Amino acid sequence: MSNVLTTKDLTGTQKAAIFLISVGEEYTREIFKYLSDDEIREIGECIAEINHVPQSVLTHVLKEFNKKYHSNDQLIVNGESFLNNAMKGAVSKERAEKIWKELRDSKREVPFTALKRVDAEILTELIQGEHPQTIALILSYLDNDKAAGVLARLPSDIQPDVAMRIAEISNVPPEIVYEIDTILQREIAKAGSTSHGNIDGLETVVEILNKVDRSTEDNILSKIEEERQEMANEIRQLMFVFEDILKIDDRGIREILKNVESQQLLIALKTGSDEMKDKIFSNLSERAAEMLREDMEVMGPVRLTEVEIAQQNIVKAARQLETEGKIVIGKGKEDVFV
Repeated sequence: MSNVLTTKDLTGTQKAAIFLISVGEEYTREIFKYLSDDEIREIGECIAEINHVPQSVLTHVLKEFNKKYHSNDQLIVNGESFLNNAMKGAVSKERAEKIWKELRDSKREVPFTALKRVDAEILTELIQGEHPQTIALILSYLDNDKAAGVLARLPSDIQPDVAMRIAEISNVPPEIVYEIDTILQREIAKAGSTSHGNIDGLETVVEILNKVDRSTEDNILSKIEEERQEMANEIRQLMFVFEDILKIDDRGIREILKNVESQQLLIALKTGSDEMKDKIFSNLSERAAEMLREDMEVMGPVRLTEVEIAQQNIVKAARQLETEGKIVIGKGKEDVFV
């Protein structure tokens, strides 16, 4: 619930919370004796978030409850303190602690939200001394552009290690996530969901690498290939897939076709989209395109694994041509031509 309350769209729970605050802790304590833990927790979530109740809202709620209450301008309250005092004597200490724990858990922000406001350069300085596993966890929660900016600024010798650790992240205990988040928030201040964090580490590192510059990418992937060839292959396959060839200009497509065997192209197009087929046909000579169409019409069933291998071979050819500077595969920041 927002700290700025308006009469529009107030929920029943919000109205109850405002009313209880207005009548005081003692009265609220008596009410709580007749409520279940779930009811106290639901109202408590609203009470704990309230810092300011405008007079118009207060009047609206009190009229609805048909009670008389006068206020000069507004109601100022420490919502958490009010709730804590109200529960004293209303529920047992153990019950109150249980409600508070669940309340705090439900109020937790998305981890590392505060980092969105921190410049990548400053953030790099804050975390580069941390263990690579901690850095990997932090980057996996950032948006891809911010994560790429930090990864590119990290010392080159730890970049591959961090990238590999991101790729391996899956379930992270929330206690660890929020502990790191809390520590970082303190560090940021000095410098001026309750479930496990489900992260697709491999997809995350691919998205980050798609945003970094080519030299950073090469440094990271070459090191990963030395230590984890299988992981490197998975990352490369995800970074540029067969259908991404559509993003390459016609000159680049023609360059790729020169370096691909006709049989490989025939098999690769077996599951290709109509858009992909049209792109290929338009960049072949009229005779070559006609021959390819005829071969596709008479081609029998092909194992899916064979199709995927053929497509991967074409992707490898495209990436090799890019390495040689013969084609441009758009990635990360826009390429600047001079």
